[in-house]
Amino acid sequence: MDYETDPRLIWKVADAVCFDVDSTVIQEEGIDELAKYCGKDVLSLTKNAMSGALDFKQSLAMRLDIIKPSMSTVRDFIRDRPPRLSPGVKKLIDCLHQRSIPVYLVSGGFRGVIGPIALELNIPLQNIFANKLKFYLNGEYGGFDENEPTSRNGGKAEVMSILKKTHGYCNLVMIGDGITDLEACPPADAFIGYGGNVVREEVRKKCRWYVTDFNELISSL
Repeated sequence: MDYETDPRLIWKVADAVCFDVDSTVIQEEGIDELAKYCGKDVLSLTKNAMSGALDFKQSLAMRLDIIKPSMSTVRDFIRDRPPRLSPGVKKLIDCLHQRSIPVYLVSGGFRGVIGPIALELNIPLQNIFANKLKFYLNGEYGGFDENEPTSRNGGKAEVMSILKKTHGYCNLVMIGDGITDLEACPPADAFIGYGGNVVREEVRKKCRWYVTDFNELISSL
């Protein structure tokens, strides 16, 4: 493989790294956990969205219409069900930070839920690209911000383009488990598939480097 297309070589000279959050940085799918907390089930819709069988924005709207999370419910959920970090991810991100490599969280999940995760990993809150829930004045669910790139198919690729244009990154790496992560490369210069929590065959088959343990990435730096 030549330098431009081998993700293993690009990884060694990465000048920025973007992580998906659900089933990558954390072990769960946040929206599925929120649904369970609310006594609902959206697992099949999430699976279809992550495999590319269902338009992401349509799937997001359908799932949220089922859950209808209020502001207080989201706040209680964050308090009662703190997410579990994937094994090795904090060590990996610490290694990247020690090398002065900026880390971003790029997620189809929700900014309010991801904020505490970013703080735990010492990632600046401005490095989060995620969806925003909207609420009415009484705190009831009022939809989501459809202007966020991450609310739609191809949105993560838009974020990669924004980061490269804004910061001039030349070796931008995207790491994730889902089809929306895979589709972010290009513009990302390399994609690394992660299957430590869930293996999505559509992603595993199509990516050039697939790992199930973040220690492989640490040892490859």
